[in-house]
Amino acid sequence: MAKPLPVRADAAIDGFLSHLQVERRASPHTLDAYRRDLAALRAWLDAQGVDDSAGTDADALRAFVAAEHRRGLSPKSLQRRLSACRSFFQWQLRHGRMAANPATGIRAPKAPRRLPQVLDVDEAMQLVEVDTGAPLGLRDRALLELFYSSGLRLAELCALRWRDLGDGLVTVLGKGGKQRRVPVGSHARGALDAWRAASLGADDTPVFPGRGGGPITPRAVQLRLRLLAQRQGLFKRVHPHLLRHSFASHVLESSGDLRGVQELLGHADIATTQIYTHLDFQHLAKIYDAAHPRAKRRS
Repeated sequence: MAKPLPVRADAAIDGFLSHLQVERRASPHTLDAYRRDLAALRAWLDAQGVDDSAGTDADALRAFVAAEHRRGLSPKSLQRRLSACRSFFQWQLRHGRMAANPATGIRAPKAPRRLPQVLDVDEAMQLVEVDTGAPLGLRDRALLELFYSSGLRLAELCALRWRDLGDGLVTVLGKGGKQRRVPVGSHARGALDAWRAASLGADDTPVFPGRGGGPITPRAVQLRLRLLAQRQGLFKRVHPHLLRHSFASHVLESSGDLRGVQELLGHADIATTQIYTHLDFQHLAKIYDAAHPRAKRRS
């Protein structure tokens, strides 16, 4: 078999990013993350005088990870960077540009596990019950209710069109172009109906339009949530993923059905969903500490 012709590292990276965007339908946020991580790899290869990324071996990659660690990159960022490299080299391997994936078996320093922050049920109610008589109040109420009711990702919510809603369900296109259907609660359905009537939303128009009539931008949603949280008297750092975390934690707390929560969230791996079992245990531990006679501290 003929040896593959060398491909410049920047051309290989551009090809991989194009693959992620076109074939894998990666979100802009995911593409930006891969682009940053692979740009760091490219800069390091340049410094080593390596032009063809397929010439990278395991020792060179370990040296790259070590250099990034010395530069002050956190274990979590190193894990993400190494994951991007692993996917990039695997793509080259499939295209016959490499004989093996040099990232296989290489591990970044272990990061301490941080549990996501969540709103408790009272805080979630306080947040979503915004004044619908205020400017954009109907839209804000519908947006918040849908976020909390269905646990959508930010990109999924921004991309919604009215035709995606019906029969008490919302159809979303998640990571990797995977479609799933998620129930929409009665309060969210009522808020959405009121917003659609006020906005005259047609089937093919965005549920939450931004300026110019196109879909609202993720950044606009983030800023709006922060403002609404302050107006509602919540002083936690409220962001879209906090509502997704709260949705998952509250459903698991009530049902105990981890596999069901995995399906609702659209997680490919149940290990990703298992972090909510730790949150649920924390909640139970607090109840125990407050209620059990032998758990209470002596005054």
